[in-house]
Amino acid sequence: MASPARYSSGVTNVPSSDLMGQLIIPDPSSVHMYYNHFDTYAAGDWTVTETQAAATEALTDADGGALLITNSAADNDLVGMQLVGESFTFESGKKLWGKVALTLGDATQSDCIVGLHVLDTSPIATAPSDGVYFRKDDGDTNWDFVIVASSASVIDVAAIGTATTSKVILGFYFDGVDTFEYYFNDAKIGESTTTGFPTTALSVSHAIQNGEAAAKTLTMDLHLWIKEG
Repeated sequence: MASPARYSSGVTNVPSSDLMGQLIIPDPSSVHMYYNHFDTYAAGDWTVTETQAAATEALTDADGGALLITNSAADNDLVGMQLVGESFTFESGKKLWGKVALTLGDATQSDCIVGLHVLDTSPIATAPSDGVYFRKDDGDTNWDFVIVASSASVIDVAAIGTATTSKVILGFYFDGVDTFEYYFNDAKIGESTTTGFPTTALSVSHAIQNGEAAAKTLTMDLHLWIKEG
């Protein structure tokens, strides 16, 4: 591995006349970022929807940190988790990046949704009215990329990647104008252009639902969301 470049005087992303012009690191206020690798977990940070009280959400042993969500055992039981406060909004002129890493305990007999969407206690049985997210349907092993605005489907790209019981990385980039690029395991799969996208505030979200009468698990390894300030 090559040695890192060393800038002893610092690096900045703002003009010298700016308030932060002499800061020796890039001005962090130029973006809004939520970053969670689940080294810690505070239940009060999340709005949790459980079909049955037997479900659990707890840290688990994993290099890099992980949150293990274990559902109860009836068919269609669900655990949904949304960060308190809908704090991300898609806006024209503002780029937005999203990246998640997760592992499904069952790649076929489970439903999963992860990304940004409005507060919703039933995000799998009835799709959120507004959101940009990844979806895995019961009975298949496909990750789909979905955009919904005002209850209307804007983009629904099927099978951008294969669901397995190994960790996968899902991500997208919005160029701030009209194009969404979608990624699977850090490789660009494609892009879609649209003039429609949700303009209401959205929450960082993930949910797991059983596809059969057996408890299913979702292990969240990473949420990373960044929007231009």
